[in-house]
Amino acid sequence: MLSSALGPTDIPLLNETISANLARTVETHGEGEALVSVEQGLRYTYREFSEAVDEVAAGLMAVGVQVGDRVGIWSPNSAEWVLVQYATARIGATLVTINPAYRVAELEYVLNQSGTSVLVATESFSHSNYRGMIEEVWDRVPTQQVVYLQTSDWEDLLATGTAVSADQLEERSAGLRPDNAINIQYTSGTTGFPKGATLSHRNILNNGFFVGEACGYTSADRVCIPVPFYHCFGMVLGNLACTTHGATMVVPAAGFDAAAALRACEQERCTSLYGVPTMFIAELGEPDLDNYDLSSLRTGIMAGSPCPVEVMKQVVDRMNMNQVTIAYGMTETSPVSTQTSVDDSLDKRVATVGRAHPHVEIRIVDPVNGETVPRGQAGEFVTRGYSVMLGYWDDETRTAEAIDDEGWMHTGDLATMDEDGYINIVGRIKDMIIRGGENVYPREIEEYLYRHPDVVEVQVIGVPDARYGEEIMAWIQPREGAELEADDIKAFCQGQIAHYKIPRYVKFTDEFPMTITGKIQKYLMREMSIEDLGLGETAQERHA
Repeated sequence: MLSSALGPTDIPLLNETISANLARTVETHGEGEALVSVEQGLRYTYREFSEAVDEVAAGLMAVGVQVGDRVGIWSPNSAEWVLVQYATARIGATLVTINPAYRVAELEYVLNQSGTSVLVATESFSHSNYRGMIEEVWDRVPTQQVVYLQTSDWEDLLATGTAVSADQLEERSAGLRPDNAINIQYTSGTTGFPKGATLSHRNILNNGFFVGEACGYTSADRVCIPVPFYHCFGMVLGNLACTTHGATMVVPAAGFDAAAALRACEQERCTSLYGVPTMFIAELGEPDLDNYDLSSLRTGIMAGSPCPVEVMKQVVDRMNMNQVTIAYGMTETSPVSTQTSVDDSLDKRVATVGRAHPHVEIRIVDPVNGETVPRGQAGEFVTRGYSVMLGYWDDETRTAEAIDDEGWMHTGDLATMDEDGYINIVGRIKDMIIRGGENVYPREIEEYLYRHPDVVEVQVIGVPDARYGEEIMAWIQPREGAELEADDIKAFCQGQIAHYKIPRYVKFTDEFPMTITGKIQKYLMREMSIEDLGLGETAQERHA
C-alpha cells in the first residue's frame, strides 16, 4: 500500500468569511462567554464580543483602511489582539501578525515587505521597548499610522469609528469573499529573510473549525490559550477553533507563564489547554502542580515541535488531559495537516501526529523522484487542499519553490505513514531548527553573524535539547588574530535578532567537515557537537 491518504469529507467545508461565521455563532450563542482575558480582568459574551469587534472595525475604516490594505499587529496576547484579528477580517484588511520577539532589523523588513500602512502595537512588554524600535525604523518604512494599545490612541481609534455607520460596515463586509487574503504570517526564510505566508478566510476559518472538531468542541468548552496569537497556533487553533463552535477563548496572560496558565485552567474551569512541548514541560515542573484543581480539563493540543512521548504520558496522567491531541502542520498550510483525535488509542496519541485532516490530501514521496513511497518507508511529507496558502506575499519565486504545479505543498519534513494512515515525523530535509515551537532557519542567523567584522565563516546547526527540543549552535571561524569569545557573539545578536535565534552554544574552529567537493556537512557537525557537549542521551529521547 502506498503512503497516500485523503482526510474525511463527510462534513462540508465552510464557504463563508470569518465575519459571516462569527455572526452565525452570535445568533446561536450570543449570551455565551466568548472571551476571557484573565490578566486584564475582561469578559465578553459573544454578543458583546461582536459589538467590540465592530467598534474596532469601524475605527479602522474611519482612518482609511481599505479592502486589501495591510494592518500590522505587534503585541503579546491581549483581548485587544483578538478584537483586531476579527475586526480586520470584518472589513477585508489583511492582518500582518508580527512576532513580539522581533527586533529592529526584522521589524523594518516585515513592514517594508508587506507594505503595512497601519500598525497596532503595544508600547512595551517585559524587556522590549516597542515604541523605541518603531521610532527607530519610522523613516524607513511605509507605515503611516501607529495605534498604541492601552493608551489614548486606542480610545481615539474607537471614537473615530463613530463616524462610520452600521450600514457602511455591513456593506463593506458583505462584499468580501472566502478566498480573499486575510492574514500574512512571517516564517523564517532560508535566504536570510522571513517569508510572508498569505492565508485566506477559507484557509484559516476551516482549519480552525476542523481542529475544534478533532477536539470535540461544543459551546460548553473553555479553551486556555497560553500560546502566542501572532502564530497560527494561537489565532487559528485557538481563537478560530473556539468561535466556530461557540466555545470560550481564555487568555491567561500576555506572555507564557506556567503558573498563570494553570491558575486560569482552575479558575475558569477550562476543558482544554494548548502548548508547545516546552510549555507543558514547564507546567509539569511547577512545584505545586498537584495542588491545582485541573479536574475540568479533558483535551488540548500539543504541537509546534516534536512532542516527547514521556511528556505526553505525564500530561495525560498528571493534568487530567485524557483526550489530549497532537497536531502537525506549518504556517503555509493554515497550519494543521494531520491531527490525532480524542478517541485514538493512547499509543497513537503519544507516538504519532495523527492522520490526514478533513478535506486534506497527504502523501509521503521520494525526495529525489517525487514518487509516492510504500507505507512504512520514509520520504518527504507533501500536502494539498483548501489549507495550502495563497502563496508567499509578493514572492512568486519562493512560492513556486514551495508549491508544485499540481498544488502540492512541499514541507521539507521527512515522515512515515503506517498501515492505518498515521504519520510519524522522522526528520527534516531542510536545515530548519525547531526551538520551543519556533521555526528557525540557520541561514537567517548565518547571514546576520557574517556582519560581525571578526567572523570569517559561520555555520549554524540545531543540537538536541531536553527543554526546547533543539537549541541553536554556531560554529565560527574567526578572523586571524581576533580574540573572540562566545559572549561577544551573543552580545552582537542582542537586540538585533529575536532572542530565540541567538546561539546558545558557540564553537570556534579553523575548519569545517566537508565533502570532497567542498560542501559543508552539517550532519557531521551535529554529530560532533552532540559528542562534545555530552548530549547523547538527549538525542536518543523518543518523539512523535
